[in-house]
Amino acid sequence: MSEKSALNENEVVHSPISDAKLRFFNMGACILHGIQGLLMLITSQAVDSIKNQGARDVTIRYLACKPNATLGTGQCEQPVKLDVYEDKIGTLEIGAVSAAFLLLSFAAHLLILIFFKRYIEDINRGINVFRWYEYALSSSVMIVGIASLFGMRDLASIIMMFLVNTTMNLLGLLMERMNAGADKKDVNWEPFIFGCVAGIAPWIAVLIYFFGGPLDEIPGFVYGVVISYFVFFQTFPVNMYLQYAKIGMWKDYRLGEVTYQILSLVSKSLLAWLVFGGTFQPSNE
Repeated sequence: MSEKSALNENEVVHSPISDAKLRFFNMGACILHGIQGLLMLITSQAVDSIKNQGARDVTIRYLACKPNATLGTGQCEQPVKLDVYEDKIGTLEIGAVSAAFLLLSFAAHLLILIFFKRYIEDINRGINVFRWYEYALSSSVMIVGIASLFGMRDLASIIMMFLVNTTMNLLGLLMERMNAGADKKDVNWEPFIFGCVAGIAPWIAVLIYFFGGPLDEIPGFVYGVVISYFVFFQTFPVNMYLQYAKIGMWKDYRLGEVTYQILSLVSKSLLAWLVFGGTFQPSNE
């Protein structure tokens, strides 16, 4: 065992946050995420008005030559003129997206409870692999759902937004792997900085759609989504910074872990219900 790892484990032993408390927080988060997610899933599929009004088209755009009716089907004008065409290839149900957002968190906490010994071993080293893989999936699902409420329909844009947001969270995992047990002066902040850069991209896309239309016609719940998402979005990197800058009580990695769990439950519950509220808005808004 390295000297750094031994030091970190010694700090954890004296933490006021015991293994039992971590189990309690994970169990509570598991139950609350699961109940909300299951309720949303059932409602979104059983209530036709919610299912239909919450559906957003997913499209694909492509370049093709402008057809010439006088030349027959498939024949193009000469000289060739290219136009942008858009085809609908499916739908994205906002209610199901909100439910998936919460159910992914439920599944992650359930896995932690099942593999609790492995979880504690990682926590003692200053890592939570479960957290970052879950964030990579759940927050990417949610940002896509939010963007679709603001008008993002193009499949290519949806895929890129999902993967950029996933990358941001995986850089959080890399930050923990590279700095597990490190002293404050030895922390490598590159993954944190790169993750913040990646995290800006989805925000830019969302705000372009948000400010691209008439603001006075935007439903009130959309403002709630944007403001809430912005506020809670900032709290996660702040918590990580406090952990690795070892400021005050955040010298104890377990405090940061509990803070992540509280932030996750509160922010995900609020955001999920706000976005779920979008299913009550006509799909053409």
